Amino acid sequence: MIENNKALQLEVAELMVQALNLDTSANEIDPDAPLYGDGLGLDSIDILEVALVISKRYGLQLKADSENNHEIFSSLHNLTSYVAANKAS
Repeated sequence: MIENNKALQLEVAELMVQALNLDTSANEIDPDAPLYGDGLGLDSIDILEVALVISKRYGLQLKADSENNHEIFSSLHNLTSYVAANKAS
């Protein structure tokens, strides 16, 4: 299961890099660093873009007004955990 999450985490990171044209590779994203601000430095528009590609790729519903968004998008690790738990099979 842990290997699957590592593979999924890399896949999610690669989706983020591609969607946002980041100047970093997927492997360089610290899974526990914040996605906002001092970590990866994403803003709310970036997070919306990430939510869109994640929703399309994994068949998830990520709603802009969800109270869980702050937690879900707090780090790559949390986002990957959410995707693993909620993706369409």
